[in-house]
Amino acid sequence: MRKLVGILMALTVGLVVFAQAPKLVIWADDTRTPVLRDIAREFTAATGVAVEVVEIAYDQIRGQFITAAPTGQGPDIIVGAHDWVGELAANGLLEPINFGAKLAEFSASAVQAFSYGGQNYGVPQGTENIAIIYNKALVPEMPETWDELLEFAREITDPTKPMYALVFQNGPDPYHWFPMLSACGGYVFGTNPDGSLNPCDVGLANEGALRGAQLFADMIAEGLLPSGVSWDTMRALFFGGNAAMVISGPWLVADTVAAGIDYGIAMIPSIRCADGSYGVPKPFIGVQGFMVSSFSQNKILAADFLLNYVATTDAMLALYERNPRPPAHLPTFEIVSSDPDIAAWGLQGQYGIPMPNIPEMASVWGAWSDAQSLIANGQATPEQALTEAVAKIKAALKCE
Repeated sequence: MRKLVGILMALTVGLVVFAQAPKLVIWADDTRTPVLRDIAREFTAATGVAVEVVEIAYDQIRGQFITAAPTGQGPDIIVGAHDWVGELAANGLLEPINFGAKLAEFSASAVQAFSYGGQNYGVPQGTENIAIIYNKALVPEMPETWDELLEFAREITDPTKPMYALVFQNGPDPYHWFPMLSACGGYVFGTNPDGSLNPCDVGLANEGALRGAQLFADMIAEGLLPSGVSWDTMRALFFGGNAAMVISGPWLVADTVAAGIDYGIAMIPSIRCADGSYGVPKPFIGVQGFMVSSFSQNKILAADFLLNYVATTDAMLALYERNPRPPAHLPTFEIVSSDPDIAAWGLQGQYGIPMPNIPEMASVWGAWSDAQSLIANGQATPEQALTEAVAKIKAALKCE
């Protein structure tokens, strides 16, 4: 009998130990999954902790995480964008990350992008922003100012062919429009004295924003810029040799190469402001990275995995090679900065503005898109459309 009890106790202990054996679960997109599985094998060999990397479509990670995390069925770590942070952190879904000495290894702006409420919620991996991608066969000399771009556009534009100097997604698409509004001082949200975003300070109808919006309206009215341009239309025009330049991001490069275009990447031309000075267009900056679930039972292991196995030059370089973006990890950036594309994206990016990561940003896109459509279709002046948009945004956020 004692022998039987002993066997049962041993089995019970074994089952408890087995049930409690830690395992990290990571949700990642198809680009990062292969690299993370390699890193996971290294982590498991060193620690004995199993790691499961689950591949999920990037655009489904956030929604599934919001649903699964509170039930305890979600992952320990997710791959995502910095502008998810406000919503996720405000709803108590993310665990703050303490970088310690590792903090110095990362771009300050990338770390700031993952910050919310005075705490950091992500280990940044890569940054991305838009700039000009141009066809060298069609652009003898890249314009440095918007005035020069307009001169070039008037020389080559012929909507009947069609042929345009510049196209970008605007059907509507405030993301690609924002550099025109920001060059002379337009902004989405202002900042409080402590540096946090102030959602009731909306700068989309100030003098600088209106200057850029009027420029946009005038180009459409003159036939120099097609309106209602979608992603597919932009690609067709550029790859077909019907557009000399596009405003787009690194995600267009691989297909540009496949289309056989000898391309260059350059700064978006500066815009002459109302006072006669020239302002540099400031695109949104997006930062990709890794976040830890506040519902994880393995938070210490998750931090160890991210800070000691992912935040290394070898790992970050492998992630970069799978999807080239300027690395947020400074030692890795030093290695790849000799790549002319990376240098060009970084040159424009140094003037960029992190996409606002606060939940209130969700109230901006609809009103802003409507304003762009009204302007593009000639149904309202820039001042009318953007002033109304700002009023709608503030009303939605209960600012007034």
